[in-house]
Amino acid sequence: MNAKPKTAFICVHNSCRSQIAEALGKHFAADVFESYSAGTETKPQINQDAVRIMKQLYGIDMEQTQYSKLLDDIPPVDIVITMGCNVQCPFLPCKHREDWGLDDPTGKPDDEFLKVIEAIRINIQTLSSKIVNGEL
Repeated sequence: MNAKPKTAFICVHNSCRSQIAEALGKHFAADVFESYSAGTETKPQINQDAVRIMKQLYGIDMEQTQYSKLLDDIPPVDIVITMGCNVQCPFLPCKHREDWGLDDPTGKPDDEFLKVIEAIRINIQTLSSKIVNGEL
């Protein structure tokens, strides 16, 4: 079997949605694809509401294993997932690209984070199934 495809979750700031996707990709689909996240800008830390809620839901401490990265900080990838940039989406060369169209929950109540996290979890599982079934 070929090596696992490298998947990049891309957002402008790489501090919230893309970080959640990287964490959930590693948590739920590490046997199917490698997960990375990056952006065109970085933040000094990952969104603290996302960190707190991901710890509560899945016991994942994103601050222990992840940090805000630029596009140049990750290896070449096979799959690019943009999170729903409402501005200029960053570009990375790849074999497959999707936009998940997710609103940034930054600054919003926890229920908005929960909706985004659940949407990302479902999308990760769908992506994993497509790879396993040879659809990508």
